[in-house]
Amino acid sequence: MTRNPVGWFEIYVQDMARAKAFYEAVLRITLQKLESPGPHEMWAFPMEMDAPGAAGALIRMPGVASGGGGTMVYFSCADCAEEAARVLQAGGRVENPKTSIGEYGFIAHASDTEGNMFGLHSMQ
Repeated sequence: MTRNPVGWFEIYVQDMARAKAFYEAVLRITLQKLESPGPHEMWAFPMEMDAPGAAGALIRMPGVASGGGGTMVYFSCADCAEEAARVLQAGGRVENPKTSIGEYGFIAHASDTEGNMFGLHSMQ
């Protein structure tokens, strides 16, 4: 099976309860706790093992800061303007509203409650 290059992502956070509430409100999903050894806490985004696209989790790890780090995660949406509108209500910031990227659809950029910037992508 041919795969896309990204197989997993992690979004580092300082306040897990706040970050979890933010992503659940914006994306209208429920994150699930991942049991893992060590001092870190992880909550996974919904994932289907045989579906295309990457799965990932929020992670709180001692000594690892959240915020800008040069990697951008894009969440797929039906209409990225809808999720962008929920960002403010959930305590985040919209950095760039819905913008056309031509034949590739539309994107918006936002920052979560932990200072992490992320993208939203839709075809309409």
